[in-house]
Amino acid sequence: MQCIRRQPTRTKSQESLYRAHIKTIARDNMKLLVLEGDQDLQFLMNGGNLLKVRSETWKKTRYYKLQEDCKTMWHESKKTLKTKQTFSIEDIEEVRTGRHTESLRKNTKEALEGQVFSILFKGRQKNLDLIASTEEEAKKWVSGLEKVISSLNSLSSQQKTEHWIYSFLRKADKNLDNKMSLKEVKSFLKDINIEVHEDYAEMLFKKCDESNGGFLEGNEIEHFYKILTKREEIDIIYAEYAKTDGLMSANDLLNFLLTEQREEASQNDALQLIEKYELDENAKTKQQMTQDGFLMYLNQPEGLIFNQAHKSVYQDMNQPLSHYFISSSHNTYLMEDQLKGPSSTEAYIKALLKGCRCVELDCWDGSDEEPVIYHGYTLTSKILFKDVIKAIKEYAFKTSEYPVILSLENHCGVEQQKIMAQHLISILGSALVTKPLGDQMPTCLPAPEELKGRFIVKGKRLDKLENAFSDESKMADEESVSEEEDDEGDEENNEKKSGSLKLAKELSDIVIYCKSVPFHGFEDSREKQSFYEMASFKEGKAVKLAEESATEYIRHNTDKLSRIYPGGMRTDSSNYNPVPMWNAGCQIVALNFQTPCLEMDLNQGLFYQNGRSGYILKPSYLRERDSEFDPITLTKGPWLKTKTLHLMVITAQQLPKVSKRESAIVDPIVKVQVYGVPADTTTIQTSYIKNNGFNPMWNENFELEVCVPDLALVRFLIEDYDITSNNEFIGQYTLPFNSLKNGYRHMPLLTQDGNLLSSARLFVHIMVTDTE
Repeated sequence: MQCIRRQPTRTKSQESLYRAHIKTIARDNMKLLVLEGDQDLQFLMNGGNLLKVRSETWKKTRYYKLQEDCKTMWHESKKTLKTKQTFSIEDIEEVRTGRHTESLRKNTKEALEGQVFSILFKGRQKNLDLIASTEEEAKKWVSGLEKVISSLNSLSSQQKTEHWIYSFLRKADKNLDNKMSLKEVKSFLKDINIEVHEDYAEMLFKKCDESNGGFLEGNEIEHFYKILTKREEIDIIYAEYAKTDGLMSANDLLNFLLTEQREEASQNDALQLIEKYELDENAKTKQQMTQDGFLMYLNQPEGLIFNQAHKSVYQDMNQPLSHYFISSSHNTYLMEDQLKGPSSTEAYIKALLKGCRCVELDCWDGSDEEPVIYHGYTLTSKILFKDVIKAIKEYAFKTSEYPVILSLENHCGVEQQKIMAQHLISILGSALVTKPLGDQMPTCLPAPEELKGRFIVKGKRLDKLENAFSDESKMADEESVSEEEDDEGDEENNEKKSGSLKLAKELSDIVIYCKSVPFHGFEDSREKQSFYEMASFKEGKAVKLAEESATEYIRHNTDKLSRIYPGGMRTDSSNYNPVPMWNAGCQIVALNFQTPCLEMDLNQGLFYQNGRSGYILKPSYLRERDSEFDPITLTKGPWLKTKTLHLMVITAQQLPKVSKRESAIVDPIVKVQVYGVPADTTTIQTSYIKNNGFNPMWNENFELEVCVPDLALVRFLIEDYDITSNNEFIGQYTLPFNSLKNGYRHMPLLTQDGNLLSSARLFVHIMVTDTE
């Protein structure tokens, strides 16, 4: 690894390839699909009228059209012919056909089922509910949009960069003459987030204006693009290993894979990479890799920082549920704050699509004998319990096939509890766990593998689970069960406790593996709590236990589930730090999924591994009943596997602007944060680069020591530095320490909502070594 400064030139082979490659940018832009001749795409680009629905009375005609960049939709009012709104195709989460949003179910008639569709966006942007004039037109809109979305998602990182730059080149060409004046060049540079001195911009322009015509066109624009996209650091790395007539042979590439990337690779692996990513057919025939092919490889999954072996399910999924961290949501129904924000089935859908495996349902008596879900004693809106269960059934297993826990906070009377039980049984059918697995009373919780595609209800139960194998349960009727402080809802809502809650037998009987009980101390739980009984802890109490009785808490969590939830004062839906809870072995650490924040970045980072299954196997010392592990004191033990992270932050590419002012250019700074046991938690940062978000270069080296890598998460954060106020967020990427790959690695960057920034990335060099 070395500081990257030299600038070798391209070979003739690379130069000819480069020219051919650049000439395809515009075509690749349309190659997003098999677009030439695609009727659905042509339909989108011709545009058409759709009826936009906001309420039963607000339905207005809008003209929608896909712009030529195949990336932007705009619409205009038929009345004013003014552009009202544009949105990026990349911001679309899903295109949903039929009356399958709350607004369309409420504001349209069943007869329109085939004519309506919805565009759902990432983050908090509101849905777009639309009505086409015919069912055939609706199908064309949906099919066309899905094709464009799919094709954009399938672009390689390099293609996304070209597409990104091409769109800005088009934008800079104000008069659409396919030429660029000096003024347009300056505008383009600001658009792509780089500020250069006036003299440099003029020098660059003159250097490319070989015809001295006062504008750039054709090959001159190609030359300008070449200068702009030159990656000095890639030049140096490639030159270091390309020892075969200026190109990389399979042996040269293998040397790079073994020396820098520390891969367990063979010559056959190198040949496969050449076959897969080399763009020049002549070089490929000679089993060589050009610099363009090398850059292509570095931008592909094999060249990313995240270990691709961890992207699928790689952990043992046959251990009891208590041996796993489980991705969990608090007050899942809320889209915003805890006091007056909207409740929505969409909140459940978003959480489930993010891999959440434990969702919460706050259930209250509703009108027309239908239970509702909302945050009691607040102004949050209400949604029907049955609609939530239907949405959960449809989306529960799209991201992960492993079990979903339905955490019921039950405030309903007995009659509507019976209706809840009916809805759960009728809607979820055989997927609902209604009795223990097997013919005999189990002695431990089942494994995620045994419960694939199943739903588990967490709630109160009138009797012991053992009675499910006897006639005693048949004798029971609705009874009172005690309400305790640790069962969450009542204290949060400041409800005056009556001391008991009537519980319907029908609802009680479907609580199998997650019976809610109060926590009265570790000794009491050892003596009295069964493996299928679990307690809920408010964050403050959980933090205290984790700090003062960590080892006992860890032992408690080896065979029993614990659920942690945010304190009642978090009315803004903010979150607590989940890491200390995970360090104490707590499985169900429930967070407000609707809130973009550091804590959700950590949650997303932890659960991105293992196939986004929502289940992460805890380290062995968090699964052993006689564990001596204490994350606070950190005495000697098998958990101490001290590693040194040698890190070089090299460059970033295509960072987005964060200011609404067009002239504003970012001053990026990189922070590298480690979250884990207290001894490992730290932050280091680079210097900031002034006025360059396009290709800032740092070349800064750091070393970090990590004592308990099993529990450590690494977060790479890029901010816009501001000397007078708080830095502004640009992008971040979080992953488990044990999922880091060695060598020269790109990493994608995510928005605050956890969505991908399509063309932005950070380039680093990683080396993890054992500390003697």
